[in-house]
Amino acid sequence: MTPELMEAGARLRTKHAERSNAPAGNSGGRETSYGRVVQPGVVDVAHGAILYLDDISVSFDGFKALNALSLSISAGELRCIIGPNGAGKTTLMDVITGKTRPDAGRAYFGSTIDLLRLRENQIAQIGIGRKFQKPTVFEHLSVFQNLELALKADRGVRASMRFRLSGAQLDRIAAMLQLIHLTDSAQRGAGGLSHGQKQWLEIGMLLMQDPKLLLLDEPVAGMTDEETERTAELFLSLEGSHSLVIVEHDMKFIGALTQGKAHRRVTVLHEGSVLAEGSLAQVQANQQVVEVYLGR
Repeated sequence: MTPELMEAGARLRTKHAERSNAPAGNSGGRETSYGRVVQPGVVDVAHGAILYLDDISVSFDGFKALNALSLSISAGELRCIIGPNGAGKTTLMDVITGKTRPDAGRAYFGSTIDLLRLRENQIAQIGIGRKFQKPTVFEHLSVFQNLELALKADRGVRASMRFRLSGAQLDRIAAMLQLIHLTDSAQRGAGGLSHGQKQWLEIGMLLMQDPKLLLLDEPVAGMTDEETERTAELFLSLEGSHSLVIVEHDMKFIGALTQGKAHRRVTVLHEGSVLAEGSLAQVQANQQVVEVYLGR
């Protein structure tokens, strides 16, 4: 979530606590650059790619976290990224979202938007949403209120006080609740949800903000088998309408996302570079991949 969304959540939580004669609690959130489209722009994907990285290198105290990494994500694509610890997966997401500036290389959103010229909040506003492994929701607000907060565009105090949901917005929240399997928990406090349900809620909050590209870091970590299966169904339903980059270690989950679909590519990172790329069957048969990752 963006810092201003966090601030709006704090105001709404305090207001809610005052009405219920209870102290406002700590949501446990953190200020991170989750995508929120304030003024949606047109991303030029005429050439097919929504994200293009070319020869990106990042060094930390002499250690090369990314080493001349090149990657292209097509519009509407669901791409899975795997690799051993230290392969550069988190740094890759940090570069895309503006948290880390590369030492060299180019990064474009569509064919015209130079990500390296933008700050974190600007990258969030143009339609790149990021979800970290640990879910971040406003635990002292209801599930419905979390989605409502994500929907609002004007974060001013007066505007927030006067805000009333329209019929279309209510319908949109209802549709989102159904999509993320939380219709029956709409009025439940977010803090009382299971780990998997919190993950779904945060994904729903991202989707309420209309991101064009979703970056998802180990989204099924800690989920039950049933929750993992439902999450796979959710992501598959988003393919085409959104571009998704999913970093994950759960190979069973990767299999559920790519099974029977040769066009769904898997990228394997190793030592900051792309080691292999192709269908899941192709990367699993790659001897280098087996040696550095799958065979461990």
